Amino acid sequence: MSLLDALPTPRLRWEGQRPNVVLLSLSLIMLIVLWTLDAVSIAPNRIVAGTGYGALEALGWPGTLLATLLLLSLVIFSWQPSLQHYRAQLAAVIVLMALMPLGLITSRYLLIDPALPQARITIGPAYWIVLFVLLLCLVEIRLRLTLNRFWPALLLTSVALVWWLCAALWLDNLALVQEFRARDRQFLSAIGQHIKLVSIAVGVSLVMGFSLAMLMRRYARFQRGTFAVLNFLQTIPSLALFGLLLAPLAWLATNLPFLAQWGVSGIGTTPALIALITYSLLPIVRNTYIALEEVSPSTLEAAKGMGMRSGQRFWQVRLPLALPVLLEGVRITTVQAIGLTAVAALIGAGGLGTFIFQGLGQAAMDMVLLGALPILIMALVVDAGLGALAEALRPGGNQ
Repeated sequence: MSLLDALPTPRLRWEGQRPNVVLLSLSLIMLIVLWTLDAVSIAPNRIVAGTGYGALEALGWPGTLLATLLLLSLVIFSWQPSLQHYRAQLAAVIVLMALMPLGLITSRYLLIDPALPQARITIGPAYWIVLFVLLLCLVEIRLRLTLNRFWPALLLTSVALVWWLCAALWLDNLALVQEFRARDRQFLSAIGQHIKLVSIAVGVSLVMGFSLAMLMRRYARFQRGTFAVLNFLQTIPSLALFGLLLAPLAWLATNLPFLAQWGVSGIGTTPALIALITYSLLPIVRNTYIALEEVSPSTLEAAKGMGMRSGQRFWQVRLPLALPVLLEGVRITTVQAIGLTAVAALIGAGGLGTFIFQGLGQAAMDMVLLGALPILIMALVVDAGLGALAEALRPGGNQ
């Protein structure tokens, strides 16, 4: 039995004989990109600029023909959407993603001169655009098949393992791999610091946001003022907020020695956490408040008729029913914090943003990607995981 056969039977959103314009457009974009833009770039070393090569030169006729046929299958199946066609498109997307690192291996053997051991292969714009559009296709197919978010997350994880295996075993000339090997300890430390900052910020925001939502439910006047302040804080640019925090925190650390002993300073972790918590509060407070308020009054009345006290109704009825919407707030907050933490590197807080800004300063795009790709992967994993959990907790979510 194949993996596609093991997928749950979807409730297909039938579209009759009308083409799926979204998938059709995305497939045509990938075909145009494949045949017009550079697939890879080859440079003799890290300093010299690379030379771009198209798909025919990088993949050869067999590889280019296979990619073209798979993309054409997406186009053809988009004309008459059906359950079988969507499943075939899902298979084509997975195969394309899994074969892309094999294309890089082919480019290495076709284009890199063995006499140049320092030569580097850089992923070109065609590769990145096709990969991004394939992810969009995966989202569209998931929506049409109404699949749980768990399945695309599992498929993407499997494809990511194929990429990692190919990079570790056969792509030592890939510029991204070389950048990692030159900074492997710093990279692992940056990932740990990034996760630490995000975890603390989201954890504190969850406690504070839940408390504020409870106060807003109890005191009606408190609601307008709280949302006004949180909305205002959300409009402040992240760099500006980091700058505004620098002077007062430096003054506090200078005049209150015990704060300096605790690690409070104008730069570093403290202002980064304050800024991240500030930006994280609004989605958590808003989703928590709305989730608690939108629980059906008839359900609560039924619980009251069963003899439940006020506290029991809250913890056993209101909160469980509100949990899926509350988790959506946590999902939005966490994904937002993962991205914003990269900016915290500018004030010495560490994290993966360090590689992004160092790469920009050195005009080394592969170093930028070394910091940006893990952030993207973390955001996708968190989004899929918390989204799947929220769907599972929603009434009827597992049906």
